Amino acid sequence: MSRIAVLALFTVLALSPPASAEEPLPLDRIKLPPGFRIELLARIPNARAMTWGEQGTLFVGSMAEGKVYALKPGAREPVVLLRNLNRPIGVAFRQGSLYVSAVDRIVRLPGIESRLDNPPAAETVYDGLPDNNHHGGRFIGFGPDGLLYIGVGAPCNLCKRPPERFANILRMRVETAARPEPYAIGVRNTVGFDWQPGSSKLWFTDNGRDLMGDDIPPDELNRADQAGQHFGYPYCHGGDIADPEFGEERPCRQFVPPQQKLDPHVAALGMRFYRGSQFPAEYRGQIFIAEHGSWNRSKKSGYRLTLVTVQGERATGYRTFAEGWMQDEKAWGRPVDILNAPDGSLLVSDDFAGAVYRISYQTP
Repeated sequence: MSRIAVLALFTVLALSPPASAEEPLPLDRIKLPPGFRIELLARIPNARAMTWGEQGTLFVGSMAEGKVYALKPGAREPVVLLRNLNRPIGVAFRQGSLYVSAVDRIVRLPGIESRLDNPPAAETVYDGLPDNNHHGGRFIGFGPDGLLYIGVGAPCNLCKRPPERFANILRMRVETAARPEPYAIGVRNTVGFDWQPGSSKLWFTDNGRDLMGDDIPPDELNRADQAGQHFGYPYCHGGDIADPEFGEERPCRQFVPPQQKLDPHVAALGMRFYRGSQFPAEYRGQIFIAEHGSWNRSKKSGYRLTLVTVQGERATGYRTFAEGWMQDEKAWGRPVDILNAPDGSLLVSDDFAGAVYRISYQTP
């Protein structure tokens, strides 16, 4: 089977939902540290990135459905805000407006929380993003500087493309809709980032390239300290693995190495610093990562939540926090994004099971 055929098959499998969206989910299979529990918050088809509104509305993007959803406070059933967008996975909220990423554009729904049952027409903020569907799901978020940050993946497994257009994290001022500028380059595909409380440094996951074997390269957790830093793609992977095709052009020492090497092919997506106080002190200020799961590894990896411990501005460790979405090489769920909840719990989206979960802690 050709590489193109393999990638096409992966796309179908990755987006295929379970047999029935109404089937009970086997949450009793999820293993968590003592004192933690997981529960179903809502069923939302192909749930991807999440964000909060100012009035407690949970907004959720999707991909296969082409829809954007809202879950009102206390509700169990979502309402549909937008339809027929091209992979609207990214959602971000600012000053009363919901911003949504499609593959080639950013749109805005102004004053949305007062019009959830009768949403306004989407306004196009910027329509100059690449229209390639490969790695075309754009995670977005507003930084402490008030700018909108946009992840733009490489349009391939491995290729060289203009760094101002592909394999980067862009940022833009939505008030003027000026052309976005690259903030970080050499980023193969990030689908999750967050700013560290206190330092306001941008941390982000990055998916390593495929077709180099089961055990290389690793996925990455990176930290960007300033605009213009290069994180290696397509020349170097994991900070010290020269690419067999492009590695001779530029050595690894020229690039910013990852803060933490993650397991290979786990498809690390959403990541957040834990900002609450409900969890024990050892979890506060630490990083939770949603590992969506491998697709071309002989023994599957990922399909779990992991924890990266941080001291100051340095990663110090990496371990499993929650697992059980896969048994005997068969997955019934795939974590995508993580979101701090106002009560100190964590929300986790799952596009495969079509669900949003809530993880909470109670002293054992």
